[in-house]
Amino acid sequence: MKKKTANPALIHRTSCKIRFSEVDSMNVAWHGSYVKYLEDGREAFGIRYGIGYLDSYRAGYKTPIVDLQIAYKKPVTFGETITVETRYIPTEAAKILFDYIIYNEQGEEIIIASTIQVFLDETNRLVLQNPDFYLAWQKKWGIR
Repeated sequence: MKKKTANPALIHRTSCKIRFSEVDSMNVAWHGSYVKYLEDGREAFGIRYGIGYLDSYRAGYKTPIVDLQIAYKKPVTFGETITVETRYIPTEAAKILFDYIIYNEQGEEIIIASTIQVFLDETNRLVLQNPDFYLAWQKKWGIR
């Protein structure tokens, strides 16, 4: 997993409340629930910066996650509000990199995580060059 010291080009924060259905019998957020919180962060990031899943899809691409790393630091429980910080990490490769830090209500890190997404064309073949729509998006935000 990349260190949280990677230089993000763009950062977005969103909040989520821990729901009853996301905790285990010990009232702690189930480890698999964090994948959903990362998804919430990516979705909010995409809305904020105009690079959501439907933007990729409309351009003729799918962007599946091919790598997910999570380091759990502290538990959270039902009813707590967490903040998901989604950090876009630029790369020359044809992929989308995000680092994440999730904080509890006290501002403590509860997880650090990273994801890698690749581009697939309409026939589900891996795309090895950055698509034009993605290059244009990067240029819009001063990343390239």
